[in-house]
Amino acid sequence: MSPPIVTRRSAQQAKIQTRAMASKSKGAAGATAATAAGVIGGGGGSSAGGGSGGISAADPRKANKPSAALLEAKRRARNMLKNQSNVMQECVTDIFQNAVDCKGAVRKPTALIYDESMSQHCCLWDKEHYECPERFTRVLERCRELNLAERCLELPSRSATKEEILRLHTEEHFERLKQTSGIRDDERMEDLSSRYDSIYIHPSTFELSLLATGSTIELVDHLIAGKAQNGMAIIRPPGHHAMKAEFNGYCFFNNVALAAQHALDVHKLQRILIIDYDVHHGQGTQRFFYNDPRVVYFSIHRFEHGSFWPHLQESDYHAIGSGAGRGYNFNVPLNAIGMTNGDYLAIFQQLLLPVALEFQPELIIVSAGYDAALGCPEGEMEVTPACYPHLLNPLLRLADSRVAVVLEGGYCLDSLAEGAALTLRSLLGDPCPRLVEVLPLPRPELTQALLSCIAVHRTHWRCLQLQRTYDSKELLDQEKAQTDLHKLLRLWIGGPPPVDRYPTRDTAIPLPPEKLARNAARLQVLRTETKLSLPAVRVCYSYDAQMLLHCNLDDPGHPEQPSRVQHIHKMHEEYGLLARMKQLAPRAATTDEVCLAHTRSHVNSVRRLMGRDPEELHRVAAGYNSVYLHPRTFDCATLAAGAVLQAVDSVLRGESRHGICNVRPPGHHAEQDQPHGFCIFNNVAIAAQYAIRDFGLERVLIVDWDVHHGNGTQHIFEANPKVLYISLHRYEHGAFFPKGPDGNYDVVGKGAGRGFNVNIPWNKKGMGDLEYALAFQQLIMPIAYEFNPQLVLVSAGFDAAIGDPLGGCKVTPEGYGLLTHWLSALAGGRIVVCLEGGYNVNSISYAMTMCTKTLLGDPVPTPQLGAVALQKPPTVAHQSCVESLQSCLEIQRSHWRSLEFVGRRLPAGDCVGENNNEDFLTASLRQLNISNDDAPGAAGGAAGDRNACGDERPSGSKPKVKVKTLTEYLAENKEQQ
Repeated sequence: MSPPIVTRRSAQQAKIQTRAMASKSKGAAGATAATAAGVIGGGGGSSAGGGSGGISAADPRKANKPSAALLEAKRRARNMLKNQSNVMQECVTDIFQNAVDCKGAVRKPTALIYDESMSQHCCLWDKEHYECPERFTRVLERCRELNLAERCLELPSRSATKEEILRLHTEEHFERLKQTSGIRDDERMEDLSSRYDSIYIHPSTFELSLLATGSTIELVDHLIAGKAQNGMAIIRPPGHHAMKAEFNGYCFFNNVALAAQHALDVHKLQRILIIDYDVHHGQGTQRFFYNDPRVVYFSIHRFEHGSFWPHLQESDYHAIGSGAGRGYNFNVPLNAIGMTNGDYLAIFQQLLLPVALEFQPELIIVSAGYDAALGCPEGEMEVTPACYPHLLNPLLRLADSRVAVVLEGGYCLDSLAEGAALTLRSLLGDPCPRLVEVLPLPRPELTQALLSCIAVHRTHWRCLQLQRTYDSKELLDQEKAQTDLHKLLRLWIGGPPPVDRYPTRDTAIPLPPEKLARNAARLQVLRTETKLSLPAVRVCYSYDAQMLLHCNLDDPGHPEQPSRVQHIHKMHEEYGLLARMKQLAPRAATTDEVCLAHTRSHVNSVRRLMGRDPEELHRVAAGYNSVYLHPRTFDCATLAAGAVLQAVDSVLRGESRHGICNVRPPGHHAEQDQPHGFCIFNNVAIAAQYAIRDFGLERVLIVDWDVHHGNGTQHIFEANPKVLYISLHRYEHGAFFPKGPDGNYDVVGKGAGRGFNVNIPWNKKGMGDLEYALAFQQLIMPIAYEFNPQLVLVSAGFDAAIGDPLGGCKVTPEGYGLLTHWLSALAGGRIVVCLEGGYNVNSISYAMTMCTKTLLGDPVPTPQLGAVALQKPPTVAHQSCVESLQSCLEIQRSHWRSLEFVGRRLPAGDCVGENNNEDFLTASLRQLNISNDDAPGAAGGAAGDRNACGDERPSGSKPKVKVKTLTEYLAENKEQQ
């Protein structure tokens, strides 16, 4: 059981223990060195003087030659010294080194690459073709309208070399397209194009395809070289359908795949994440990396059981990779139209982001198709343009911010232009715009597909093991109503029958006029109501040195001491952050303002302590739990509350985007009628009530990541549905301060506030970045998005930080930066971070500094999230974390429908091949190397016309058609020349 506070005596004992451990470690090192020296000396003496080896003194050459035993002894001694040195080095490694290293790091530019000539590529025989030049020009126009392009580092475009193309495509494929360059015979080009699925060839296609690929590679080169923080390639033709030896789906060279392979080969990266949210499955990209564990390919696409193009069985959820790449290929098949923001956010939160955090990519490349956007006639989905920044935002702090967004599809010009422009705006560091419409909940079709995808991957990824499982016995048990068992289903409908030629005209199938009109009107409303204006000031800062006056007169070593905020302020100054923020003039909160969260008698009782002698103050404080009092306590407490109100004013009036409050005494333990746990007045609770009263807010989110449960905040709002209170805290089954059952997962609020209280209790110490990130993505962010707050207040206690004497947890400063970044996507960026606990002055200074740097837009190192630990068996802490999250999800799913599907149990074991879910790739890959389109059966060849189940439907992307070069084609048609 942890004591509620650290006394001066316990702190001194801790210092003595630390010194003893250091002396012991130093002594062990000396003993090891002495032992090593003895081994070396003893071995030499024995060899030289013993004569047992038969060495003649008359042969000095032989006399100087050491024996094999001596050499082995020396080798062992050197290894012992080296190992001891490594151990000692690990012991003294600065746990804050990442935070130290980024001291001078400021935001690098966002790179933008495009080429105006890309508008030349068009279909000469079908002016209504969806893949038209306006897709490119409208995106650029919108980016310029919003003044985004001028804020970017514009990179010069370049063409890919033949060598770069041949990294993945065959030479025949390259030459085939090259031979079309400059050919201006529309009839012949149309005839040639008809031999490929969804392709047209223009005289400029070859050059522009090289330009699109080369520009993508150039963008990736700049990111890896550190010349840009992130970037976007606005290019065409698109690329993700292009296969090794085949043009396909408007694509000729696979831009993203070639750039990824370039990063693997030239820059020697080992972990690349490709995210493809184009509404069509990027089968070309999948095939290139299907066996490669260095690349995670993650695709979200319309499937409808194979009836949607490209009609491939390998687009279903069970295609998870093969060989060394097994488990690294993710397909989320959408089996219904009309999928919304809620569906896509659920995919990201429940599957993509946990996997990305565990994979720890060095580079992220997004195949950004906007054909799932509202109004697109091909996708027929309903993702609003403003949702795309929310999908991108959580990725921007991974991979050390190296994120490249590469344009793919999108055929509603309005939603395409808006979605792409808002994506670029997000890359530039602007807050995500608020989602105008109420967030729709995930649809049943999405739940089925998402859970199936998790089920087939869960054995490969530790982060996907939150759902409970069932075995075959439970599945067959007819006596129980197994309503919570998720059953894997695979239905194959497939596409149209094979054809010898593909249509080249009238391929555009517009939506019905009435639906087009509805979509256009809805897009106009969304564009009008989506607020994109931003305050010039990024961050305001509240601090006043008068808060230092509150101190413990009886115990100068008390953990809640003035140096806490003093050190934070000093580090902000050392990092050059104070000059970059708007300094707020603090003021004391009025009695009426404090009484928004507290009883007047409580306020008056604290006020009456002003000027009392220390002995009386000590006697009064003894009547409370873990509280000390000072003659200036009332002044400091009202000043702390008022400083937070100043930040709320600045943010809600539109003067600042975000707020940082470096204040004390802390507040989240303070009850309505009494102080508690170092806290006098509840600063964040007062601020929430103030925002509701003075600004008319209806939804305020409070996230409390202090290691102790914020009992005061919970009790103040437990019946108030306008405030959603979420707390992550060490609980230890009620034995950790503030103790008792109030912090348990089943305490969800009262009356009208039932469901608006979320407790995530840790029952073991040692929780770190990985566990906190998992809680955020699986639980906190889904609930927060459903709640749709107008303001986010963070009770930012840093006593869960690594090195804190009370918390016993291991969250790093950069971990807190990541959590802050994720929360800043909510409420249009209106977030105020307010200091609570944290009692290692180094920990709290680095942690709060990383939060501030994050809100200022500076790059903060990506936390390692236990990457090394993930290679080992799960720790006791991680197993306990999973249990806690399971319990929370089970309770909260009845209050938050965005969590409704997480209570389903998944089949145990490796599901691919079980439960009538045979892996079609196991059958088909016997004759087909999926990365080689020339292999028998590839892309609709002889073996590809029959799927693994014996169905006669085609499983390839096109029927068996002999592909001819342009030379062959022209030779056969000489008479027409």
